[in-house]
Amino acid sequence: MSQDLEEYHDIIEELKPMINEPEFNQVLNQVASEISKQKRFLLKMELMRLARPCIRLIDLRGLVDGKCRLYEHQGKQHTLDELAIETFERQVRIFGEYTIGVYEAVTNTENNFRVMYKKEQNESKTRQNEPVVDKPKAENFQAPIIKFGTFAQRGEERMNFSVNIEMFSDVNKSIQATTIDVSVKGLKVKASKEHLFKPDERLTVQFRGLEKEYLLDKRQGVAYIISSIERTKDDQRLNLKRQFDIPFPSFDKFFERFIHGNKRRYKVNLDNTITAIQNKTYEQYYIPNFVSIPVFIEQIENRFIPKYALANDCNREEIQYWANELQDLKIGYLLTEKRIQYGLSLVKGQQEMYIFVFNHIKNEKVYFYSATHAELDAQPDLKSLFLAYGSRKASWRVYKLQFIHVDPKQSYRPLSIANSINDKVKRQNQKPSPRLMSRLKNINHVALLTNITDDISTEHYQKFKIKREQLINLKVFGHPRNKPPALVNVYRFKYFNQRRESRFLLRTAVQVSIDNVVIEGHTEDISTQGLRIELDKFFHQTDKAKITLRFPQLQTVTSKFELSNLPYIVRHVSKDQHVVHLQNFVTEESNTARRFFEALIKSNRSKLKAYRDEEEVPGIGEALRNIYAQNVINVAYFLRKDSVDFVPDAVATSSGTNRLTQLLHFQAKPGHFNLYPLYRNAKIRHDFINHTLANMKPNERPEMHELLIAFDPSKDVIGAAINSHFTEQLSKPEQRKEFITEALQNGQFIAVKVFLARTGRPDFETMQSELNYVSVYAVHKAKLLEEQLWNVSAMGDIIDVTDEVLRRFEFTESAILLNHKSPPTHKIKQVGIEQLLRS
Repeated sequence: MSQDLEEYHDIIEELKPMINEPEFNQVLNQVASEISKQKRFLLKMELMRLARPCIRLIDLRGLVDGKCRLYEHQGKQHTLDELAIETFERQVRIFGEYTIGVYEAVTNTENNFRVMYKKEQNESKTRQNEPVVDKPKAENFQAPIIKFGTFAQRGEERMNFSVNIEMFSDVNKSIQATTIDVSVKGLKVKASKEHLFKPDERLTVQFRGLEKEYLLDKRQGVAYIISSIERTKDDQRLNLKRQFDIPFPSFDKFFERFIHGNKRRYKVNLDNTITAIQNKTYEQYYIPNFVSIPVFIEQIENRFIPKYALANDCNREEIQYWANELQDLKIGYLLTEKRIQYGLSLVKGQQEMYIFVFNHIKNEKVYFYSATHAELDAQPDLKSLFLAYGSRKASWRVYKLQFIHVDPKQSYRPLSIANSINDKVKRQNQKPSPRLMSRLKNINHVALLTNITDDISTEHYQKFKIKREQLINLKVFGHPRNKPPALVNVYRFKYFNQRRESRFLLRTAVQVSIDNVVIEGHTEDISTQGLRIELDKFFHQTDKAKITLRFPQLQTVTSKFELSNLPYIVRHVSKDQHVVHLQNFVTEESNTARRFFEALIKSNRSKLKAYRDEEEVPGIGEALRNIYAQNVINVAYFLRKDSVDFVPDAVATSSGTNRLTQLLHFQAKPGHFNLYPLYRNAKIRHDFINHTLANMKPNERPEMHELLIAFDPSKDVIGAAINSHFTEQLSKPEQRKEFITEALQNGQFIAVKVFLARTGRPDFETMQSELNYVSVYAVHKAKLLEEQLWNVSAMGDIIDVTDEVLRRFEFTESAILLNHKSPPTHKIKQVGIEQLLRS
């Protein structure tokens, strides 16, 4: 790009998606209306140059700060690093093909040595005479708060249209105003702030600006009522709703024709639809990637019964933990009626508890044990024994259990656009069937179960000693097999990247052979194309390794197939290196595994249990997802790629004011959270976000780290008010306890589990009707919106675990209770009367 056009870089970026569209000239004139015609012509020529097809191959080896690999596009091989590949794919989506603009963007990424040198030279010049300021800026880490599922559905189209009107109150007082947007059944108007309006006040409106052009009845006004008022510093905005108790059919007919004939000229108001698309996209990034298990609780009279669980590809393994040797799910053991009632009896906003869990296998039968903090405190002689013994078992878990009230009506999620648009929209806006709602009518709470176990906390509990002779006493925490828990049905919301085939639950012995080493294990699930297996020992191979399997138990039931030396490829290894996902390695000579499992599934389909992707009641998975999305208890956050860094893009929660939200609101703009605690030490000791995402692929299970935070809001500099360290940064338990003690003495201590994962690609198919609607009236807005949403690179959860950490370090219950109270904010300096008078 030439120096002359450098100052118009932002405009060029905005116009790139429009270069091949018929409306390009019109959009160019709108966006660049304040630029001279000569410059506008140069901008057009520059964009046309950038859009020309390119045939040059790109080789960035030795030119960028990154590891390069072969990357193929339409038969041509380039050598690019990860940042360049992201840039290449993003620019190709913008231009529609490989163009000069794509080439220039890829060869000018932020990690290009030439670009870095040039930037350093420019910065050094500007720094020469500037004082060094080493204060972290709170605004760098702020992100707007969104709430899933909360967008307005329009019953009809609104047209952006400004016209002078005269409003008359009940006492016939005349008020001049201007419309902002109009519809048949309502108006939004701007009026002077000097008038005092009230909600539900009736007004009569005369459209003075239209009377000059159209034959309107000047004697009769149109009746409206004020539905809401938005007051700003300069004026006030009134939302008016048409009142049809005073009929005016000639005006209604005229207004309907007027809007229909002019909506392309003045443009339909798209604000609520754009908000809906943004919210739905963030929601789609979140729902497939959270690790918690939402369990839906049914209340019948005074009984609370766990009924349904919502599954995704990241919490499946956690749900599967609760399967016994017959693959029956026993998650109901954890959610006893006594625990549910106790949780719901707690103060709203603190309806939570921590549960310690392990299982024991004897005679090939699985026995589950669990205890809450309160239940362990009630058995002080067994508390340390339970923690010591359980934490030494591979099945050890620490769960956080949270409760939130929900409403079955939240299962209905219409589009943001009116039924009148077309028949497809009308079908999509249909309410859930009575059959479905009858299954949900008694659902009134969600119990959210999150596995917060990590190595550091486990090691802490392992410091307790085991007294073998007392182990028999732990049976009081065991769940009797002869008293089965409530049956919890698992449903999965079907998003676009679901698996290509059904997977069936089957636990059978398997032997893995690799490099002449045999590892024993069991299958967890099977399909014709792959397996998931759990091994008794660590699996040290990486993805794409080739191994062979033998199935000794299955071999006893077939003589037709030889079930040994079956080749498989490793597709994924879990973080604990015990669970391995495998895919058949099929060749013309070797396809035994596929043929055997096809035959096994076909002949045993009635006996094998599939993951419940086939819904008993159509739409129940989506309904449960809609309910949970509107009641996200924790803080979901989303990051976008900005140069080589990942920066906050948005946050989502339905929680009100609590300890965590108060921390994140500190020095944040209204409607924003400040994610500064996650970044505070990033460049100093532990770059958690960049380091984690550099080694992670899309759709991998999120990584979890514990963050300890000292919060003193009496300080007015954010770097002094918030001090945060990831637990591993404080290497000794004594250092951690000292940090916590100081935080409690000087303000408030907060501990959170931070989950982080890469996002996959957005699924625009589910919101295609709304995208098409935006495209009709503002195609450039639709393209920019799509590009914006593609830039979301990562997501995660922030979960408050303060009370569990304090109990782990044996702080008193009174200290834990006191830590829930908000510490004092910074003091306001006293101003004397003399100073006020002098000012």
